[in-house]
Amino acid sequence: MTMRTTTIPTEIKVLMNHIYELQKGVRQMVLFTCDKKYGNQTIERLESQGIPYVLQPAGQKNLNVYFGRRECLEAIRLIVTRPLNQLTPEEDFILGTMLGYDLCAQCERYCKRKNGCKGDCDGKCIKKN
Repeated sequence: MTMRTTTIPTEIKVLMNHIYELQKGVRQMVLFTCDKKYGNQTIERLESQGIPYVLQPAGQKNLNVYFGRRECLEAIRLIVTRPLNQLTPEEDFILGTMLGYDLCAQCERYCKRKNGCKGDCDGKCIKKN
């Protein structure tokens, strides 16, 4: 008798880790980007866990799936109304902060985007004391 082993795709393993962190209170909201071929599987898993979500196409092959607390998702529906690369510096900052990204890194990213910096800002973003 031969046993069949099922390989779980890496993207689904990442999703399961995000769900675990959400359920343990490590995160309040998650942005999970996956290949569209995993979209149905992702939705089924979230719905089976009773986790609210918002979907957003991300290019031709990918899907952005926001999931977590309802109040966070309501804000996402108002802020993320177009592709992420088209968000204003302010919208990008709010989104990154909501996702729990490092606050200082978000501040630096905001300053660079607001000042139109591409790469090194030559001190325009951070004034040294």
